[in-house]
Amino acid sequence: MENEERFDTKLEDNINDLVKKKGVTRRDFMKFCGVMAAALGLETTVIPKIAEALVSGQRPPFIWLQFSDCTGCTEAFLRSSSPFIDDLLLNKISLEYHETTMAPAGEAALKSLTEAVSNYANKFFVVVEGSIPLADNGNFGRTGDKTMLQIAQEVCPKAKMMISLGTCACYGGLPAAKGGLTDAKCVHGALSGLNAIMLPGCPPNPVNFAALIVNYLMFSDFPKRDTLGRPIFAYGSTVHSQCQRQNTAWCLQNFGCRGPSTYHNCPTALYNDKTSWCVQADVPCKGCSQPGFWDAGTFFDYSGAYVGSGSGNDDDDDDEKDD
Repeated sequence: MENEERFDTKLEDNINDLVKKKGVTRRDFMKFCGVMAAALGLETTVIPKIAEALVSGQRPPFIWLQFSDCTGCTEAFLRSSSPFIDDLLLNKISLEYHETTMAPAGEAALKSLTEAVSNYANKFFVVVEGSIPLADNGNFGRTGDKTMLQIAQEVCPKAKMMISLGTCACYGGLPAAKGGLTDAKCVHGALSGLNAIMLPGCPPNPVNFAALIVNYLMFSDFPKRDTLGRPIFAYGSTVHSQCQRQNTAWCLQNFGCRGPSTYHNCPTALYNDKTSWCVQADVPCKGCSQPGFWDAGTFFDYSGAYVGSGSGNDDDDDDEKDD
């Protein structure tokens, strides 16, 4: 503790107030700031700026919409055991509407949404979770007396920036997979021409979402994005290029792993508070952050072998039928 860098008195007082309220140590807080710096690919010299952003300054208004989804993106964020990730959501941004976390329900909840859109028009950020059903004029998905499509049309164009959270919001996901009856589309497919940031993943890593917010709190701007609208800090490299198993006997590339064609920082950011990730648990990367995730092919064939494992791939099955 004696070697820890100390900041100015006001910042130190704010940090002490936060860690006391959370029942953790200053070191825990500084460790979280370090995680945010690492996730964003920033030097450790910016840690004081991250600390200041987390304990003082602006509280931008956010509206969080949930459409055709499993709520997994919300759950991944809320169930993080980090005491600072939930503080980021509940205290550092002004969360005006979120169906899962808000106290009001029914008409009172929808009134809160209408008022928030009116009060913060062109100033709020909208987080969209889930895809939007279009079949039958959108009636496969309704909230109150409005379809999900109507709500998206009324809210999203008035936002300063839209954050598409999760694969369903970014690419359509499971609701938009082949064989579906609802004609679900990603929000960009249902509404065009919107300024948006994509955070795909099934579920997306809460560290990346937290880092995105921290970046805005520090710089009043969002990080650079790739051609698909994804922040480069999280989606700039393939899973395979970052994987600890590449070029080893334990590499799962020949066992159906989609890491070589999937862009995500899973091997470095990890899941469950940096505990593990798919390949570390001996499961091939499923490519959940890529377009066409659900329709890109089966993860396992009917015999139970990994796709591409030789005896269990589609070509071998066809050969057996010919025999």
